[in-house]
Amino acid sequence: MNDVIPPAADMLSVLKLFIIPVGGGIPAGVILAQTKAMAWPVTTLLYLISDICLAFAFEPILRVLAFICGKISYLARVSAVMKTATARSVHHMIGTGAGPVGLIMISFGVDPMTGRASAHAAGHGFIAGWAIAIAGDMLYFGVIAISTLRLNSYFKDPTTTTWVVLIAMFSVPALIRFIRARLLQRA
Repeated sequence: MNDVIPPAADMLSVLKLFIIPVGGGIPAGVILAQTKAMAWPVTTLLYLISDICLAFAFEPILRVLAFICGKISYLARVSAVMKTATARSVHHMIGTGAGPVGLIMISFGVDPMTGRASAHAAGHGFIAGWAIAIAGDMLYFGVIAISTLRLNSYFKDPTTTTWVVLIAMFSVPALIRFIRARLLQRA
């Protein structure tokens, strides 16, 4: 049984990397898990646990912000504009409004906190909203984890792999937005 379950210290090290909200958390955590010979289901479960920790840490902040926005008229107007912008963004993604698939894509394309805030703006409660946000983030994790492992098999250097994945994580979405904007200008 000890061969199946990695040592707690190894799992904690990977979890700590996944909890980092920005930066090299996913690629570094995936590579560390690979070097510690962790099975991919364990690595995926650790990432899911990091998302659940994020949910319990971020939700009170979201609730306080929503409460404040309801009490201050200027912030209430900002909140209404954000809800409209979210609905418009989701509509462009899926064509039907702020449905779960569009909200999952927001979480996939931005981050789980934005996905949860968008789900909250669309009227989803704690469990449904975080399920939507975490679903998108787990899809993102899958893409980054597989990319990291594939690239590391070519580079054979975890540092180089992490840097390449980080650069791609930040530059590819910007490049897609740029190309999309150019195509829209021509149309």
